[in-house]
Amino acid sequence: MAEQTALADIRDDDRGGRPDAAVVRDALGVGIAVGLSGFAFGVTSAGSGLTVWQTCALSLLVFTGASQFALVGALAAGGNPLTAAAGAFFLGVRNAFYGLRLSQLLALPRAVRPFAAQWVIDETTAVSLAQRDRRGARIGFAVTGLSLYVLWNLTTLLGALGAEAIGDTDAWGLDAAGPAVFLALLAPMLKSTTERVAAALAVLLGLGLLPVLPGGVPVLVAALAAPLALWAEGRRQGRARGEAEEERR
Repeated sequence: MAEQTALADIRDDDRGGRPDAAVVRDALGVGIAVGLSGFAFGVTSAGSGLTVWQTCALSLLVFTGASQFALVGALAAGGNPLTAAAGAFFLGVRNAFYGLRLSQLLALPRAVRPFAAQWVIDETTAVSLAQRDRRGARIGFAVTGLSLYVLWNLTTLLGALGAEAIGDTDAWGLDAAGPAVFLALLAPMLKSTTERVAAALAVLLGLGLLPVLPGGVPVLVAALAAPLALWAEGRRQGRARGEAEEERR
């Protein structure tokens, strides 16, 4: 009964939803566009010292681009594995919150949920939430997840093999590929002023502390930018409410 109440606003049939072909088209567009950036991860990972098989294992088992780039980036900067893993973990925590929302929206059978959890990432969440009904959400989730997972792992392998073949990735400037792709994926998500301030503060903290802290630690410290930006925004809104109340008096 509680589950039915929580899901009362989600339609189970396809009335009012988008045509399946349109959902598949959009999902494939996202899966292919993002999946191609796995090549950059393969190059970056191999350039940081990981083997081809270690690189491929990260994409197969972790499968969350931001965390993967954070991990190999910290390793490339000389950070120890525990620090690098901690930074990747904090970035991956957001997927747990995506899962809470998607579990209600998709309402998948219990036997399927452990396998679907592997595909709970930014892109599948965005495509699923953009749909108007459960059928569309399920199709969007499945098509985005499958196309992205297959293509990401394939291009990861190609990137790692290519980096191994050309040797020193720094000499070719390919060490910048990972950060560039990461920023390209992140930039469109920064829609509010608070989000932009948090991102700018994180960059300043990370770059400013890079010369004085061990590799990987500046990334962890940069995570403090989010609560600081939210605190500042809360203070600003509090002052604005106080001034509005004063004017009404």
